[in-house]
Formats: sequence, C-alpha cells, structure tokens
Amino acid sequence: AKAAATGGPIGSTGKVNAGGQAPGFATQFCDVEVDPKTGKVTILRFVAAQDCGRAIHPSYVEGQIQGGVVQGIGWALNEEYRFNNNGVMENSSFLDYRMPTSLDLPMINTVIVEIANPGHPYGVRGVGEVPIVPPMAAIANAIHNAVGVRMEHLPMSPDSILEALWAQNGEPGGLQAAD
Repeated sequence: AKAAATGGPIGSTGKVNAGGQAPGFATQFCDVEVDPKTGKVTILRFVAAQDCGRAIHPSYVEGQIQGGVVQGIGWALNEEYRFNNNGVMENSSFLDYRMPTSLDLPMINTVIVEIANPGHPYGVRGVGEVPIVPPMAAIANAIHNAVGVRMEHLPMSPDSILEALWAQNGEPGGLQAAD
C-alpha cells in the first residue's frame, strides 16, 4: 500500500570502468628462534615495510599491514587442512585448526612508505592484499639463518622442521639407539 502511494520502488543501474590502480610494493623481515629439540619457531621481531601510496588514515593502514602479516604468519607456521585415510577433514573446527593468537606473535612493526600513485586522484594504493604474501619467505629465510635448513613446503610446522633437521644431521626419523 505504501509502495503504491509513493510511486513504487526506486531502481538504478550504473557502471564503472575502474582505472588508476597501481601495483603494491612491500618487503618484510623477521628474527626467529628455533628450538632444535622441538622444532618450535618463536618470532622475536617482525618488520613490514610497504608503499601504500598516500596513507589517508595511517593507523588504518598500519592495521591492514599488521593483519595481513599475521595471516601470512599463520600460513607459514601453522595453518593446514588435515585429512584422514577416508578423506575426512580432521581439523574442521576452530578448536582444531591452528591459527596464531596474540600470544604467538610479537608486535608487528610497520614502515609506511608514501609514494603517491599518479593514476589515482588521492594517490592511494591497495594496502590489504600485499602484506599477506611476504611472511612465508621471510620466515623461511629466518629459519634457514637460525638452524641452517631450507624449508620449502608450508606450513613450516614443528614436525616438518624436525624432519628437516634430522635429514640434515643424518638422523633418519630422529630415532637413535639407546645407549
């Protein structure tokens, strides 16, 4: 009844040919500690530098960078789908799927580089997608620097790090005869 009294619904269409996007640039590095007995990786320091174009709201930009880094850290060290022999996922709930929490992480230090994007009226660049990519390589390099093994598969979980250390040291399966 009201729709008829007001002339009916309002409709609209529109199109946009978005232009002006620019590539994102970032670099990241970290310091880690690796326990050679357990394979556990502790991130001691993490720095993420990113060209964000013009940072209109710097604290939001910092939060986007930190959030992407944390997700990348999860992919690097913990997150994986595990299936049993029947093809059923064994870690399908958040109780079993290991993601990093604030207890697992240091403060993510950010360096916001502002080189304006000439193709955008405000000079901005995309922020949220770029910082998720480098953590895996940064952490793999830090692990290599710490214990001398090159991790080539994700996640770089404690068990996979131990296997790599055992392979490097000639200890098959890590089992040694008791003395």
